[in-house]
Amino acid sequence: MVASIDRDELKAKIDQGDQFVLLEVLGLPYYRHSHLPGALNLPPGKVEEMALTLLPDKDAEVVLYCWDEEFPTSKQAARELAAMGYTNVRDYVEVKQAWVAAGLPVEGRSRRARRRGREEGAQ
Repeated sequence: MVASIDRDELKAKIDQGDQFVLLEVLGLPYYRHSHLPGALNLPPGKVEEMALTLLPDKDAEVVLYCWDEEFPTSKQAARELAAMGYTNVRDYVEVKQAWVAAGLPVEGRSRRARRRGREEGAQ
């Protein structure tokens, strides 16, 4: 069984600069568009292939998330990591869609586009 983490706890960890690995379990185009601050990309179906590169320390805290609850790719990836011997894996159960809807910060192309629009509007 994989533990979960809620939005308030995840946001606090990001804001405080806690040491953990945040993984977005979506395809690269979605990651490039926007991702939670500091997140790395782990495309669905690539856990075995990429885990040791992204996560060399099997005891490090790892938090995974996906876009929505309809296709919970992060839950599957979290189970795979746990089966591979990762000991501190958590799933962000409120998903990226809820993070964005709450107006919380993201990184990536969509963030740059919003910032550029605000800067142009201020001139």
